[in-house]
Amino acid sequence: MKIAVTYENGQVFQHFGHTEQFKLYDVENGAVVSAQVVDTNGSGHGALAGFLRERGVDALICGGIGGGARSALAQAGIRLYPGAAGDADGAVAALLAGTLSYDPDTTCDHHGHGEGHDCAHHGGGHSCGHHSCGG
Repeated sequence: MKIAVTYENGQVFQHFGHTEQFKLYDVENGAVVSAQVVDTNGSGHGALAGFLRERGVDALICGGIGGGARSALAQAGIRLYPGAAGDADGAVAALLAGTLSYDPDTTCDHHGHGEGHDCAHHGGGHSCGHHSCGG
């Protein structure tokens, strides 16, 4: 199994479509056997699902994520765990232990509400899931 996490400075990055790196974890028998950080090389939003599929990713842990990206991930057969925050390694360990705190309904409704908005700037641990990010 391979798990990807939107990644920035060791933390779960809070905006899937703007992530510049993923940390990929190879899991065997319920334990992480290796991990690597990969750059997205400027791929954004819809292209990221293909980026993950090409790398054999089975599951994604992330913060906020828009509807289009959700659909692309579903079509790629990638299980989604949105609304996560905090330490990336800790999130993967929690997922494997069945204790990951995530919100399956987390979305990021920022599109069309002004150029340059980035959910990641809301602050540490904040999820975009409980309000519209635009405003």
